[in-house]
Amino acid sequence: MSQAVVSAELLEKLRYAYAAWHDSRGTSDDTWVALMADDIEMRSIADGAPGMEFSLPRKGKDTIRGYFSGLRADWEMIHYASEEFIVEGDRVVVFGRCAYRNRKTRKTAESVIVNRWRFHNDLAVEFFELYDTAKAFAAAVPDPA
Repeated sequence: MSQAVVSAELLEKLRYAYAAWHDSRGTSDDTWVALMADDIEMRSIADGAPGMEFSLPRKGKDTIRGYFSGLRADWEMIHYASEEFIVEGDRVVVFGRCAYRNRKTRKTAESVIVNRWRFHNDLAVEFFELYDTAKAFAAAVPDPA
């Protein structure tokens, strides 16, 4: 059985979504949701831990908006830059850099990012994000009084 291949058109849509995410400072939810299958599985390395509750695992397109609203409630995007896209079969891995400021502590976390996507029928069915959780958790913890 042959493996599906990410089309040039789909890759261009993905590149556009990353650019829109940066340009909108993290408010272009609809652009992401349009790329996702109804049963998408979304995971983050932080896995919903305290201080990063928005990152809990999600299944289904209808739950993805909770990720975005939770992220925005606690964090303000400074920048999000995709730098490299690697395509193999039905998968795309995106390397880049991002920085967010925690709204409560006002501390900034800057990190490399790695996002792993899997597509089926030109829609995302899996997404997994990796970033420097030590920096993110440090930014989420208030300084001692």
